[in-house]
Amino acid sequence: MRQQKTAQLLEAVKEDQALQARFKASDNPEAFIKIAQECGYDFTIEELEDEISQLSDEELAAIINPGWGNRRHINPR
Repeated sequence: MRQQKTAQLLEAVKEDQALQARFKASDNPEAFIKIAQECGYDFTIEELEDEISQLSDEELAAIINPGWGNRRHINPR
């Protein structure tokens, strides 16, 4: 159940730019967890790390830099 909460948070971060800004401003995992708890998500640092490790590079980039995922259609020269 907690693992599902972690996945839900990461999905919410992809969709909410204000939430992205808050998480980008956090400088350590403890701050990230505290912000998540304020938003109603409850999980540990280990659960967060486990969920992040399951993301592809593109999925992780979409969370950190939302513009990345939409540019995959451009062909490199």
